[in-house]
Amino acid sequence: MLNALIIGAGTMGGTHAEAYAKMENVKLAGIVDINLAKAQGLADRLNTKAFQTYEEAVELDEIDVVSICVPTPFHKQYVMKVADDKKHVICEKPLAISLSDAREMINYCNDKGVKLFVGHVVRFFPEYVKAKKLVDEGKVGKPAVVRTTRGGGFPIASNDWYSDFASSGGLVLDMIIHDFDYLRWCFGEVKRVYAKSTRTRVFEKFEYALVTLRFESGVIAHVEGTWAHQGFSTKFEIAGKEGIIEYDSSKVTPVVASRKETASSEGVAVPESPMKDNPYFAELEHFIHCIQTDAEPVVTAEDAYKAMEISLAALESIETGKVVVLEDTQEKVGVQ
Repeated sequence: MLNALIIGAGTMGGTHAEAYAKMENVKLAGIVDINLAKAQGLADRLNTKAFQTYEEAVELDEIDVVSICVPTPFHKQYVMKVADDKKHVICEKPLAISLSDAREMINYCNDKGVKLFVGHVVRFFPEYVKAKKLVDEGKVGKPAVVRTTRGGGFPIASNDWYSDFASSGGLVLDMIIHDFDYLRWCFGEVKRVYAKSTRTRVFEKFEYALVTLRFESGVIAHVEGTWAHQGFSTKFEIAGKEGIIEYDSSKVTPVVASRKETASSEGVAVPESPMKDNPYFAELEHFIHCIQTDAEPVVTAEDAYKAMEISLAALESIETGKVVVLEDTQEKVGVQ
């Protein structure tokens, strides 16, 4: 039995907490949030404890693993605090706002002997898993061109932090990083990145981006992201010499949960599956299994770093109007 602590009582904190509460081999030890009333509300619903600080939580209870579900700018400080206490870490994506911070976090956890997992949950959505399996089995022949789409309305969260580009990295770093990770999982390393975005051209909360990736394998992918439409949905098309794989979530009508945590209508769309155990549960259950068995996770911290690398290259391309060769991004420090 592992004792799990949640830091952050927002949408993703609630998602993690609900998953742990259902697991037979995990005890939900508590919820931490600087807004104690918010933490208490979630804790009461799931029959656990609420704390205002991480330090209070670790003093009172034995903790084995900590889920970090706070805004991206706070990931690093909590990852390092948790690693100092020799607890395993599950951190929501993106791992950090800069590559230098991400590398420091990964190295720090390695040095402390704790496992670091990052929540790239798309690898656990069954439709995406099936598509990769079909590609790996050669069902469409040699892959050539891919198109993905992800998005909906602008996410509303505490202190409207998504509106601060320096904190969130906008939809390129915060949202379509999911697609970058998935595509790299399917097709290998990315070589060249070119991107365009509406950021700063229109109302800040109506962001749209289109990113073109060229992989070392020769595959070309067009990744579309939007925070300018109603109704969250995802799509992909994978075309090869012998066929096409297509998926459109808006046609199969999956469950979309938009949790409203306060009277100020805070909420972020969380795409879910109608299956008994949704992809977030499957992801966290997998990470728990890896802690217990020392197995290699489906998505590693290094994978999360690579996904950030692609996102930051796309942001550089948007800023400069030029193609970015990914080998040249090693020294990029993050969102400008």
